[in-house]
Amino acid sequence: MSVSDQTGLRGILAPVASLDRWLQIVFLALLATSAVRYLERHGFGPDGVLVLAGAALLAVAYSVRPLLPTRGWWPTAWVVTVTVLWALLTLAAPSFAWCAVPLGFAVLQVLPFRGAVVVVVLMTGLVTVAELRIADGVDPTVIAGPIGIAVVTVLVYRALQRESAARQLLLDELTDAQDELLQAQHRAGALAERGRLSREIHDSVGQQLSSINLLLQAAEQDWSSRPEAARDHVRTAAATAREGLDEVRRVVRDLAPAALESGSTEALPEALERLVADAAATGDGAALEFHRHGDTRAVPAAVAGALLRSARGALANALEHAQARRIVVSLTFQPDEVRLDVRDDGIGFEPSGANRRATSERGERGPVDRGHGLRGLRDRAQELGGRAEVESSPGDGTTVSVSFPLTGGPGERSAS
Repeated sequence: MSVSDQTGLRGILAPVASLDRWLQIVFLALLATSAVRYLERHGFGPDGVLVLAGAALLAVAYSVRPLLPTRGWWPTAWVVTVTVLWALLTLAAPSFAWCAVPLGFAVLQVLPFRGAVVVVVLMTGLVTVAELRIADGVDPTVIAGPIGIAVVTVLVYRALQRESAARQLLLDELTDAQDELLQAQHRAGALAERGRLSREIHDSVGQQLSSINLLLQAAEQDWSSRPEAARDHVRTAAATAREGLDEVRRVVRDLAPAALESGSTEALPEALERLVADAAATGDGAALEFHRHGDTRAVPAAVAGALLRSARGALANALEHAQARRIVVSLTFQPDEVRLDVRDDGIGFEPSGANRRATSERGERGPVDRGHGLRGLRDRAQELGGRAEVESSPGDGTTVSVSFPLTGGPGERSAS
């Protein structure tokens, strides 16, 4: 919204708020000087009294403009009043013609361009007539001078108005562009958060729910023949459910997994080892192993959380879909990166078709689940400056590898 819309002023000089004070000072000074000059020339007679009264009335009328409403007919009424008073004084004493300069600028502050031009033209004509009254003969400069000054003044400030309008248009466009950018960033942030929650729920809570399902199925099978084993399965399922509830709260608050809260150098290897041990308890006969290679180093919390969740998702997929007899989880520390590998000797699959809907002979949707998990795996790695790779082929097992740089990567910066 422009200044004229906010204040009600419509003139091309309306935005120049500081001009009011100086125009009033100059106008009153010229008005007083013209009145003194008239008294010096003509004395304090009846005409002098009328001139002084008119000058005083004009001074009051000019000075009350800041107190008047800036909307409706008030600005026009003010212009008519002051210009008529000034015209009468100028016709009586041509020296008051000098007051036309600040008065013209005041008119440019109040009236729109066309109205201001009309008033300025009339004032210029009156100044010319007043000057010709006291001139000896017809002086072309007396005619051309005021007209030229008036025309140049109006054209200059018209150009300033257009430049100001163009600048305001650019500012409005810039503001609109900034608003659109903020909205786009908000939408991108919302989509990123949805993606994060989807990945974390799939690789944490989703896999824990899958483990609970397997445990309860095992408990149902052993309920009559092996009641103690069934109760153990139920207790493990209950503990897994409690861990899942805690994990949901942590995902919502964007915290690292509980197993990594210590923040020590051994936190990640120990968390992965416990993960493998817990998965072995529900592994349905598959042999699970965990191996650590290289000198253990401190890993940023964001990277450690991503590795743990990636391992959990890869293990769950291997246990549920791969029909593997052996699964090996390896954590390798290298001088500039940390690498996680989850290798199984199961039935394998075609990675290029993992994202397509497929149904196994038993009606299970293994490839669909794997496809969603693999997408989340890659997205999580990319967000932290790492990479994720999947090597598999039907009948030849699967290897899931995730690696992150340990120096200068986004994951390390985010953890600092």
